[in-house]
Amino acid sequence: MTLALQTHARLVDSHCHLDDEQFDSDRDAAIERALAAGVDCMMNIDAPEFAGRYPFMYATIGVHPHVAAKADEETFARMRDHAANPKVLAVGEIGLDYHYDFSPRDVQHKVFARQIEMAAEFHKPIVIHTREAWEDTLALIAASGGLPHGGIMHCFTGDADQARQALAMGFHLAFGGVLTFPKAEAVREAARITPHDRLLIETDCPYLAPVPFRGKRNEPAFVAETARRLAAVRGETIEQIAETTTGNFYRLCLQGRAGNG
Repeated sequence: MTLALQTHARLVDSHCHLDDEQFDSDRDAAIERALAAGVDCMMNIDAPEFAGRYPFMYATIGVHPHVAAKADEETFARMRDHAANPKVLAVGEIGLDYHYDFSPRDVQHKVFARQIEMAAEFHKPIVIHTREAWEDTLALIAASGGLPHGGIMHCFTGDADQARQALAMGFHLAFGGVLTFPKAEAVREAARITPHDRLLIETDCPYLAPVPFRGKRNEPAFVAETARRLAAVRGETIEQIAETTTGNFYRLCLQGRAGNG
């Protein structure tokens, strides 16, 4: 397998699932490939114990909308226990998913709202998953008090108008492999108009591998390909994109959190 574009610039994969079973056969090798590609920080979703094994890895906590119906008081108690862990940087991925409706929509709303409140209580940004539920997602966030500690629109695949809506609310936009897809010009336009201080990159691995790895299992090393394409879209160098997105991640998620790492 050809490795992703290598760069001496520091990169952050702001959203990955390295604990997924798809990495069971070569997880350590995938991590080594990421480090070799310049990815020296990764935020693994809802896996604080896993992230604790690696000095360069952080985590989130959260109930995905797909499994909202399974959340109970024990679920939220565990989240509260983990919230004080210095490795836990955000609450997510949380939100609404009307494409699959694996959980009833009213239950998704209640679980989402409760997690927004928890993020505010523990002074953490939220990481949003939204699919075919854009207006309801934004409305519920606004009704719950907005983004006192910021937020990330994970795997942003909206257009420029949706980008402006999210930016106006205070979100950072995280662009992943979809940015590189041939028919994703609307996403690229959204990336062009996003201010420097709101840009992030991610893989969402093992899903949504960027070109030229599309259709294969995604992994953190491939975030360099998204950075390369984002640089081309914005008329910048990959080093500039790396500096921008890495700095944004650290300011949003790590600044002022003593004891991390």
